[in-house]
Amino acid sequence: MFLGEYEYKIDNKNRFRLPSKFKKEIEGNLILTKGNDGCIFILTTHEFENLLKKSSDLPMFDSSIQRPLRLLYSSASELEEDKQGRYLLPSLLKNFAGIDKDVVFVGVGSRVEMWAKDAWQKYSVRQDESFNDLLRGLSDYGI
Repeated sequence: MFLGEYEYKIDNKNRFRLPSKFKKEIEGNLILTKGNDGCIFILTTHEFENLLKKSSDLPMFDSSIQRPLRLLYSSASELEEDKQGRYLLPSLLKNFAGIDKDVVFVGVGSRVEMWAKDAWQKYSVRQDESFNDLLRGLSDYGI
Protein backbone atom coordinates (compact mmCIF):
# COMPACT_ATOMS: atom_id res chain seq x y z
CA MET A 1 0.00 0.00 0.00
CA PHE A 2 1.36 3.43 -0.98
CA LEU A 3 0.79 6.26 1.50
CA GLY A 4 2.28 9.67 2.17
CA GLU A 5 3.75 12.63 0.35
CA TYR A 6 7.45 13.00 -0.50
CA GLU A 7 9.38 15.77 -2.27
CA TYR A 8 12.24 14.85 -4.59
CA LYS A 9 14.18 16.26 -7.52
CA ILE A 10 14.65 15.12 -11.09
CA ASP A 11 18.27 15.24 -12.27
CA ASN A 12 19.41 16.96 -15.47
CA LYS A 13 19.05 13.67 -17.40
CA ASN A 14 15.39 13.26 -16.33
CA ARG A 15 16.18 10.51 -13.82
CA PHE A 16 14.49 10.15 -10.47
CA ARG A 17 14.47 7.94 -7.41
CA LEU A 18 11.36 6.67 -5.70
CA PRO A 19 10.90 7.19 -1.98
CA SER A 20 12.32 4.20 -0.09
CA LYS A 21 8.94 3.58 1.60
CA PHE A 22 7.41 3.09 -1.84
CA LYS A 23 10.24 0.89 -3.13
CA LYS A 24 9.61 -1.53 -0.25
CA GLU A 25 6.05 -2.05 -1.54
CA ILE A 26 7.01 -2.81 -5.15
CA GLU A 27 6.93 -6.30 -6.52
CA GLY A 28 7.90 -6.61 -10.17
CA ASN A 29 8.21 -3.74 -12.60
CA LEU A 30 6.53 -0.35 -12.71
CA ILE A 31 4.43 1.33 -15.38
CA LEU A 32 4.15 5.10 -15.81
CA THR A 33 1.23 6.67 -17.64
CA LYS A 34 -0.78 9.88 -17.83
CA GLY A 35 -3.04 10.42 -14.82
CA ASN A 36 -5.84 12.74 -13.79
CA ASP A 37 -5.44 16.46 -13.18
CA GLY A 38 -1.97 16.64 -14.75
CA CYS A 39 -0.19 14.02 -12.64
CA ILE A 40 1.60 10.85 -13.70
CA PHE A 41 0.37 7.50 -12.44
CA ILE A 42 3.01 4.99 -11.33
CA LEU A 43 1.51 1.52 -11.17
CA THR A 44 2.93 -1.89 -10.39
CA THR A 45 2.62 -4.31 -13.28
CA HIS A 46 0.02 -6.18 -11.21
CA GLU A 47 -2.18 -3.06 -10.90
CA PHE A 48 -1.67 -2.19 -14.57
CA GLU A 49 -2.69 -5.72 -15.58
CA ASN A 50 -5.84 -5.35 -13.44
CA LEU A 51 -6.62 -2.15 -15.31
CA LEU A 52 -6.09 -3.90 -18.64
CA LYS A 53 -8.40 -6.76 -17.63
CA LYS A 54 -11.17 -4.38 -16.57
CA SER A 55 -10.90 -2.35 -19.75
CA SER A 56 -10.76 -5.36 -22.09
CA ASP A 57 -14.51 -5.93 -21.67
CA LEU A 58 -15.42 -2.36 -22.64
CA PRO A 59 -17.05 -1.73 -26.04
CA MET A 60 -14.38 -1.51 -28.72
CA PHE A 61 -16.49 0.63 -31.07
CA ASP A 62 -17.56 3.26 -28.54
CA SER A 63 -15.35 6.31 -29.13
CA SER A 64 -16.21 7.88 -25.78
CA ILE A 65 -14.64 4.86 -24.09
CA GLN A 66 -11.81 4.16 -26.52
CA ARG A 67 -10.45 7.72 -26.57
CA PRO A 68 -9.39 7.80 -22.90
CA LEU A 69 -8.08 4.23 -23.15
CA ARG A 70 -5.95 5.15 -26.18
CA LEU A 71 -4.50 8.16 -24.40
CA LEU A 72 -3.87 6.18 -21.22
CA TYR A 73 -2.24 3.16 -22.85
CA SER A 74 -0.31 5.00 -25.57
CA SER A 75 1.41 7.11 -22.93
CA ALA A 76 2.31 4.06 -20.80
CA SER A 77 5.95 3.19 -20.36
CA GLU A 78 7.60 0.39 -18.40
CA LEU A 79 10.24 1.68 -16.01
CA GLU A 80 13.66 0.15 -15.74
CA GLU A 81 15.78 0.80 -12.68
CA ASP A 82 19.45 1.55 -13.31
CA LYS A 83 22.33 0.32 -11.13
CA GLN A 84 22.07 3.43 -8.93
CA GLY A 85 18.35 2.89 -8.24
CA ARG A 86 17.13 5.61 -10.62
CA TYR A 87 14.39 5.58 -13.22
CA LEU A 88 14.19 7.56 -16.45
CA LEU A 89 11.16 9.83 -16.83
CA PRO A 90 10.02 9.79 -20.49
CA SER A 91 9.88 13.26 -22.08
CA LEU A 92 6.25 12.78 -23.12
CA LEU A 93 5.18 12.33 -19.50
CA LYS A 94 7.54 14.99 -18.16
CA ASN A 95 6.00 17.53 -20.53
CA PHE A 96 2.46 16.34 -19.83
CA ALA A 97 2.89 16.88 -16.08
CA GLY A 98 4.85 20.14 -16.48
CA ILE A 99 7.73 18.75 -14.46
CA ASP A 100 10.96 20.72 -14.34
CA LYS A 101 13.12 19.71 -11.35
CA ASP A 102 10.98 19.52 -8.23
CA VAL A 103 8.45 16.70 -7.92
CA VAL A 104 6.13 15.34 -5.28
CA PHE A 105 5.34 11.64 -5.01
CA VAL A 106 1.91 11.00 -3.50
CA GLY A 107 0.84 7.57 -2.26
CA VAL A 108 -2.76 6.84 -3.23
CA GLY A 109 -3.28 3.31 -1.93
CA SER A 110 -2.67 1.03 -4.91
CA ARG A 111 -0.71 3.57 -6.96
CA VAL A 112 1.77 6.41 -6.70
CA GLU A 113 1.22 9.77 -8.35
CA MET A 114 4.08 11.97 -9.51
CA TRP A 115 3.33 15.70 -9.62
CA ALA A 116 5.25 18.82 -10.52
CA LYS A 117 5.75 20.38 -7.08
CA ASP A 118 3.98 23.65 -7.92
CA ALA A 119 1.04 21.81 -9.52
CA TRP A 120 0.65 19.61 -6.42
CA GLN A 121 0.72 22.63 -4.12
CA LYS A 122 -1.99 24.38 -6.14
CA TYR A 123 -4.09 21.21 -6.34
CA SER A 124 -3.82 20.31 -2.65
CA VAL A 125 -4.59 23.85 -1.45
CA ARG A 126 -7.66 23.96 -3.68
CA GLN A 127 -8.80 20.57 -2.35
CA ASP A 128 -8.14 21.48 1.29
CA GLU A 129 -10.83 24.15 1.06
CA SER A 130 -13.51 21.55 0.39
CA PHE A 131 -12.01 18.47 2.07
CA ASN A 132 -15.10 17.70 4.14
CA ASP A 133 -17.28 17.78 1.02
CA LEU A 134 -14.83 15.54 -0.81
CA LEU A 135 -14.88 13.00 2.02
CA ARG A 136 -18.69 12.98 2.01
CA GLY A 137 -18.55 12.20 -1.72
CA LEU A 138 -16.68 8.96 -1.00
CA SER A 139 -19.79 7.62 0.69
CA ASP A 140 -21.36 7.37 -2.79
CA TYR A 141 -18.85 4.61 -3.43
CA GLY A 142 -19.39 2.79 -0.15
CA ILE A 143 -16.29 4.18 1.57
